[in-house]
Amino acid sequence: MPLETILYRVREQNGNITAFEGAAPSSLPRDRARRMPLWGWAAVPAALALVGGMLLWWGGLQTKAEHYATRHGEQITQRLADSSVIRLDTDSAVTVRYNQTQRLVEVDRGRVFFEVWHDPGRPFRVLAGYAEARAVGTKFDVYRQSNSTVVTVVEGQVAVRLAPGQPGAAAAAGRTVPVRAGERLQVSQGSLPATATPADTRRGTAWLRREIVFEQEPLAIVAAEFNRYSTIPIQIETPQLWSLQISGVFSADDPETFVAFLRSLDGVKVEVTPTSIRVSRR
Repeated sequence: MPLETILYRVREQNGNITAFEGAAPSSLPRDRARRMPLWGWAAVPAALALVGGMLLWWGGLQTKAEHYATRHGEQITQRLADSSVIRLDTDSAVTVRYNQTQRLVEVDRGRVFFEVWHDPGRPFRVLAGYAEARAVGTKFDVYRQSNSTVVTVVEGQVAVRLAPGQPGAAAAAGRTVPVRAGERLQVSQGSLPATATPADTRRGTAWLRREIVFEQEPLAIVAAEFNRYSTIPIQIETPQLWSLQISGVFSADDPETFVAFLRSLDGVKVEVTPTSIRVSRR
């Protein structure tokens, strides 16, 4: 309802009608406007305050969505409206929804590190694939993969449950798993582990330093991680090499060092072309 209409009705109920700016003053008697008592005028700011309060309340309930994304090989840091900070890894995207009653971040793809500003009145919720994580004030990493979601806590504590709408979420309604500093939890489709497991947080957050850290991991996984950053993809052409165990610390921006490492392995051949890095059995 227009503000002028509201004020007009307030005055009309008290038997005092006066002209508003923009109305037709010729249709309203001047003597009636002059006879309005002081308390009638006092109703004007009261009505304005009421309308203003309602507008603020309604605006506070409105949710604005903001979208942040990174390109291949890119990382960004973004400060949110409540002073929380999110850091997006390569090929990652989030949608942020804030209002006076909630703080919600949806990880659409990729990996994100959260530094959550303490606000007990508005728990910080993260939806990422199969998992939902809730935090008040903490630092944690969320990695949404194709077949699972991994939550690693660096500081504080996070409560993790199956995301609403996911298989098994209705049956597990109300069940959450606490993940404390130095722990991780991997949630897959319809499966919420009973407890978290110990985690090497320095390794789990190596990407913040643009490092790739592996300890006895299959070459297929190592190559896939490098391909998230490199402009020249690594292709493993011999299936027997997919399970070759790899350990080491590599720079995401220095694939040449990784290629030199592969060439040092017995029985491994590496061919570098302008469009690919092909790994095969020698």
